[in-house]
Amino acid sequence: MRAGRLILLTVMLTIAVSALQARGTYQAPSAFLKETFSGKPPEPRIIWLTRDIQKSIARIMGHQLDALRIRYWRHGKRTAWILEEIGKEEPITVGIVIDDGRIARIKVLVYRESRGWEVRYPFFTRQFRDGRLRSDLTLDKPIDGITGATLSVNALKKLARLALYLHQQVMTE
Repeated sequence: MRAGRLILLTVMLTIAVSALQARGTYQAPSAFLKETFSGKPPEPRIIWLTRDIQKSIARIMGHQLDALRIRYWRHGKRTAWILEEIGKEEPITVGIVIDDGRIARIKVLVYRESRGWEVRYPFFTRQFRDGRLRSDLTLDKPIDGITGATLSVNALKKLARLALYLHQQVMTE
């Protein structure tokens, strides 16, 4: 009986430690921006969320954003976005680079959930590379999920679509 309790305790501690390791800051947003713009990020800009833009955002995200504006960085045809979406219960902070209407890079910067943290790994984020936004506001390529990380996967897919949409809006200004 004592050995069984010891094994149970070991398993519970292992699960608790892995959940704690999943949470954290993987890259500071400022470091992400420096990396994106060769060490010299441009001054941030703002896109104001008009009624029409808010309608499209609600279609993409499945809910309204509680914001009047979103900050972004732009150099030429490249934009960078630092966006957040709730996974299951906590926000996931993601950096997304759009280059000439295609996703150049997507990176989980801060992860606060206890599960689903596998979305931060390159094997998952590489799937988004070169993705574009269709006219119906969907991605033009399939993104494979991760067992046990469905809500985190969905959050990143929404944020990728949002960044592509916002990029389209600011490139027409």
